[in-house]
Amino acid sequence: MAVTRRHLLRSSAASLTLPLLGACASPLAPRTADTGRKVFLHGVASGDPSQDSIVLWTRATPQQDGTPLTVGWTLYADPQGRRPLQRGEVSTHGDRDYTVKVIVDGLTPGRTYYYRFIAAGEASPLGRTRTLPGFGVDRLRIAYTSCSHWLFGYFNAYGAMARRNDLDLVLHLGDYIYEYGNGEYGDGTELGRRHAPDREITTLADYRERYALYRTDEDLQELHRQHPMVVIWDDHESANNSWRDGAQNHNEGEGAWATRKGAAVKAWHEWLPTREAQSPGDAQIWRSFRFGNLLDLTMLDTRLYGRDREAASPKDHAVIQDPKRSLLGPTQEAWLYDQLRRSKGDGVSWRILGQQVMLGHLGGYGDTPILNTDQWDGYPHARTRLLDVLEEGGIDDVAVLTGDIHSSWAMDVARDPFGAAYSASSGKGSLAVEFVTPSVTSPFLTDRKAAEARAAQGLEAHPHMRFIDLFHKGYVLLDITRDRLQGEFWHLATITEKRREERLAAAYLTARGNNHLEAARGASAPGTLQEPAA
Repeated sequence: MAVTRRHLLRSSAASLTLPLLGACASPLAPRTADTGRKVFLHGVASGDPSQDSIVLWTRATPQQDGTPLTVGWTLYADPQGRRPLQRGEVSTHGDRDYTVKVIVDGLTPGRTYYYRFIAAGEASPLGRTRTLPGFGVDRLRIAYTSCSHWLFGYFNAYGAMARRNDLDLVLHLGDYIYEYGNGEYGDGTELGRRHAPDREITTLADYRERYALYRTDEDLQELHRQHPMVVIWDDHESANNSWRDGAQNHNEGEGAWATRKGAAVKAWHEWLPTREAQSPGDAQIWRSFRFGNLLDLTMLDTRLYGRDREAASPKDHAVIQDPKRSLLGPTQEAWLYDQLRRSKGDGVSWRILGQQVMLGHLGGYGDTPILNTDQWDGYPHARTRLLDVLEEGGIDDVAVLTGDIHSSWAMDVARDPFGAAYSASSGKGSLAVEFVTPSVTSPFLTDRKAAEARAAQGLEAHPHMRFIDLFHKGYVLLDITRDRLQGEFWHLATITEKRREERLAAAYLTARGNNHLEAARGASAPGTLQEPAA
């Protein structure tokens, strides 16, 4: 699903989009300047930008279920909302849970815009968004995270990213919601953060209600309001350890997997600012974004589209070593390899792969050659095929961005990081680098001393790893120039209180052509992009 110019989403009514020469009156204009938040309870969002278009999103809460709502939207040139550029109207209804998406075309590359929705006499909060830059861009700032579990704490990481005024884009690498009931995995009672519905979600109505709960979070709303976002799912948007034809947490009595998967996919698209596939329930979310000739961003699905079933245990060698097994599926694999070769052929400086599970080796020592069969370690031939493409094609300057594991990791990616062909000091044998983001709230180890001890053991046993933190929550900030790509791990003071404190825990960079991580001197300088906040 390449990001291309499209018409308004098929599921919404046709939009009347008119360029404005002045602040023309709208038939949907609010009756007063501030009518309260009765309609736009879930904020606004934007996403999947291209150089000339952007997806705008909101949900208009109906005051009477079953009645279609007409929603107006306006795109502005200024943060005061005084210079309208385009506007239109769409209809939304219960078939899409009263969510609204508009694809606004005809925009200028690398430009910041502002937008607002109006429905039932109420104006939404003002949002800010940005198109992808064209040729000539020489620096980018991208923040990303994953794994935001409502029951474990406050979404302070979202607030921290929202306050960064120099970001070009925010990525979410999956587990935007969790499917469990309270007490099954996490208990939010003491924090006043119980799940709704308070049971494991399995139906379309369940998934919609869970997204509606998460989207009431103030920090998550503010992140969406201030920055365009590109999202992919992991497993908990459907069920734990899901794959193409099932999931570990899909059990007897929960209906057909295809039905549950279809419901999860539909709700995900309804509630997030994505460009939807042509077929309802289509699980194809892999897509690419080009930032001039500085960066190609390729977002993958290692979870629902083509993943074969996970091995039952790390000792199930017959399954793990089956050369036909895949995380991506043949179609997505071929598409990815074509993207990488084309990027190199077009002279793009950097290639980033945004995906769900750790690509680098974890384990490979003692009598436990694999520690986690859910990761690429459990699909070694799929990893080898990808590394073959990089090495045989001379495709350098690849950074892999990963979520899922609720902890911070920075590493070189080599065929065999435990063998003589790889040098930890020089980086010889490394074909890419990988930054694994900490989670927003989901835990790895909750005892800090135990986490520090395990991290030290991990670094000692894994020569290709530069940084491991198994305790703190937060996000990764990427600062990208022509000469180097730097990844910074920003950790929060706490998730059990609403607080703003954050600190730089570690920073590593890869120089152009090196395919190898080395320690950076500190945080990168603030970006030159400093557009007014919405």
